[in-house]
Amino acid sequence: MTQPTANRRECLITAALELAATGVPVLPLRAGKLPFGNCPVCAGSACGDRPHMVRAGACACPAPCHGWAAATTDTAVLTSRPWARTWREAQAVAYHPGGAGLTVVDLDNAAAVAWAGEHLPATRAVMTTRGEHWIYLGAMQSSNAVRPGVDIKSTMSYARWLGPGTGTMAPLPDIVRVLTTRAPATVRPAALTVPAPAGGGTCPHRTPAYLNRGIAMAEQRITEACEAVHATVYRAFLAVLSTHGRCGCLTDAHMAQLFTAAQAKGESARHCTDAWTNALTRLGL
Repeated sequence: MTQPTANRRECLITAALELAATGVPVLPLRAGKLPFGNCPVCAGSACGDRPHMVRAGACACPAPCHGWAAATTDTAVLTSRPWARTWREAQAVAYHPGGAGLTVVDLDNAAAVAWAGEHLPATRAVMTTRGEHWIYLGAMQSSNAVRPGVDIKSTMSYARWLGPGTGTMAPLPDIVRVLTTRAPATVRPAALTVPAPAGGGTCPHRTPAYLNRGIAMAEQRITEACEAVHATVYRAFLAVLSTHGRCGCLTDAHMAQLFTAAQAKGESARHCTDAWTNALTRLGL
């Protein structure tokens, strides 16, 4: 290891440990600002680095795998033997904004920065190679290309650490949240359409028996899973949301029922939240 390489490695590890100490989950990046794949399935971005395929703890590899799910505040993990290779090859440090309760508005060019200056409240800004990162207090759904040159990085995403920036972080404003809101499709898939009963009447989704039966079936599906539990949980959540996610039938109590069933099968609260969020994203909700 050459001296410059050794110095870079120490600088990256120091920065990672300092961030972790403040409660910001961090991870190393390889060349091209890409995450390390810590198992054969994810090595060399074989999984496509796609959020819906990234599950914290889903791989039986010797290190967390991978992308934003590998981000951690555990200094013992960051300095552990399995991570030695990644730090030797690392080119940068990244962090999981959503895991720290933050949202990064990634402004990729001068035009995007000018737009933000006119429409978004001032907050902490970090200079990037082509534009700026505006960081707000509060987490939300991540989304790319919400407008020209603007990406949202928060939950299920990572951002490169480029320094603390300048300015005071402001609370996440509604104007940023609505950037990820999609306009309703003119034509929805038939399976996701909830037709009104002929001649009026009550939406069947608001009939307790109909909704409760759907929740019970999802719970049973999760409870009877003997393998691929996380995938089963995701599919059960997707089925419930595809039927009831657009008509306002679901309540926090229903969500709690499903989460309880999943956790009884060994799923963590974070896994449940990830699966629910992924299902919402899949359906455009």
